Amino acid sequence: MSKRIIILGVVVVLVVLAWSGAWLFLAGQVRQQVEALALADGETAPQLTCGDLSVGGYPFRFDLDCTDAVLVAADVMAEMPELRASVMVYRPNHILAWAKGPLELSDAFTGQRSALEWTGMEASLRIEDWRVARFSLIADAPTWTDRLFEHQIAKADHVEFHLLDIPEAHDADRHLAALANYASARGVEAPGLGLTGGEAELEAEISALPDDIRTLGAEPLLPAWQRNGGVLTLTRLHATDATADLEATGHIALDEQGFPNGTIEITSSGVAERIGPLIEEPWRTLVLGVPGEDGRHKNQINLRGGTLSSGLVPIATVPSLF
Repeated sequence: MSKRIIILGVVVVLVVLAWSGAWLFLAGQVRQQVEALALADGETAPQLTCGDLSVGGYPFRFDLDCTDAVLVAADVMAEMPELRASVMVYRPNHILAWAKGPLELSDAFTGQRSALEWTGMEASLRIEDWRVARFSLIADAPTWTDRLFEHQIAKADHVEFHLLDIPEAHDADRHLAALANYASARGVEAPGLGLTGGEAELEAEISALPDDIRTLGAEPLLPAWQRNGGVLTLTRLHATDATADLEATGHIALDEQGFPNGTIEITSSGVAERIGPLIEEPWRTLVLGVPGEDGRHKNQINLRGGTLSSGLVPIATVPSLF
């Protein structure tokens, strides 16, 4: 009996040692992948650096902790005190993340500086067959502040953003997937617009996306999306407060030169009066349209070949996206 116990003990020790070695190896690989992000140029690929980077969670998790995180993408720099991510060993396709604010944003080209704060923010990403099955981002009490003039731009009680795979739209032959998007905001306040107690919901679909996250970055995303016939469909945008509401639907794609092409239908009530002090005529009517017999403003915004039109009337130029 004692011999069996000794053998069992030796087996347990060997298993623990083997797993410990495997965990340390995998933790090192995770660390190397994150550290490699600091080698990006910040132009063709975003650059992420951490003031301090650690990997913990032994034995059944991998917990990545990045403090004093700095993300650079072209002229935009984002700074955050702490960013954490965690994944269970037995469920490596499901990543959970948390962030500690404030998120400081600065634009080297325009000189704008702003900050986003919150009481709680968490995100999750689930991958199935290397395809995004679901991504969710939830924030409580987010507040957006202009750092140059130290005034509040907007805040909300609660904000959610979700991306979900559309299995029936998956094109296995062309390696393309589609995602449904749902976003909402409650208790929105924007002092500059006189907005209080606002609510908004957005539903959209994006087609012709890569169906393998491992290929992301292999080529510029927008040219590939255009070449594959990608379309952004705005199924429904609904925003309202006590005195105004707005509805919008439409679709947008890109032409071979990278110009957005599409149509957006807008109906609203009370919005023209709300933005009156900010947008002078005739621009207000060109965007929102004229009121009908029911008092609601209706308009069609068209994008074609670098031109933004209100109906058939050109009102602005739109730059190429690539």
